[in-house]
Amino acid sequence: MAVKRCLHLLTRCHLLDLPWEDVLVPHILCHLPLQHLVSLQRVSKQFHTLIQLYLANCRIFGLSTIGPSIPKEAFCSMLKDNKVLHSLSLQNCSDSVTDKELLPVIGQNLHLQRVDMSGCAWLTRHSLVAVSLSCTRLQHLGLAHCEWVDSLSLRSLADHCGGLRSIDLTACRQLKDDAICYLARKCSKLRSLSLAVNANITDESVEEVAKNCRGLEQLDLTGCLRVRNQSIRTLAEYCPKLQSLKVNHCHNVTESSLDPLRKRNVVIDVEPPLQRALVLLQDVLGFAPFINLQI
Repeated sequence: MAVKRCLHLLTRCHLLDLPWEDVLVPHILCHLPLQHLVSLQRVSKQFHTLIQLYLANCRIFGLSTIGPSIPKEAFCSMLKDNKVLHSLSLQNCSDSVTDKELLPVIGQNLHLQRVDMSGCAWLTRHSLVAVSLSCTRLQHLGLAHCEWVDSLSLRSLADHCGGLRSIDLTACRQLKDDAICYLARKCSKLRSLSLAVNANITDESVEEVAKNCRGLEQLDLTGCLRVRNQSIRTLAEYCPKLQSLKVNHCHNVTESSLDPLRKRNVVIDVEPPLQRALVLLQDVLGFAPFINLQI
């Protein structure tokens, strides 16, 4: 219905008579959601040609508004002529995108600065290697829940994308300390890093990140069961710009290492022990007893 109303308005205004490359593509179509653009392609041959022209020139492309079940042929068709992408998000498109569809897009878009492949279960290490070889200007990379990421593909990324600013490796469970340490040494400009939900990660990784990535601002260690106080102290010593630290379910990290970071106003996702005790007490009693914390 929304597409029909849009089409009716466009027909009345003779929109297609306006200059396509100077007006429609840069100033009008960029304000329409991608799913509406896909629908407009089906209206007429002129609209199909117009939308293809827009897609060939767009710098930001994301499939999240369409959903995970986009046909493979549609994905290939939408980006077959684009060589100017700066940002590509395939987040959670696990039902459709494979290496076969993605590799040609990566190969012809050498200026990509942001790529998000989080949740794309049908990709393989070949896609990450292709990104590392083609997108040497890459600054932001999302690989959360991509369990196909391995040490060799991450090393390739580190070797070719030294300007990386942020990377999400949540639940990339094949990765161990050696790969993370290599990444830290090669990508010293990292500002944001997630190693969450990976029981292979130990103090060795955290300390190497701290010592090499001294501009680090955000670190997510949620569920890294083998991380201990020593590496958190190293983090506090070497990363003065740290703003956020997540250590929930890191059972070997205690308040003795977190307290110095709290005093620097670092946001930590676990409450101090006394605060946690008060919350538990409130849950049991239904109210929080008054306690003078200044004693």
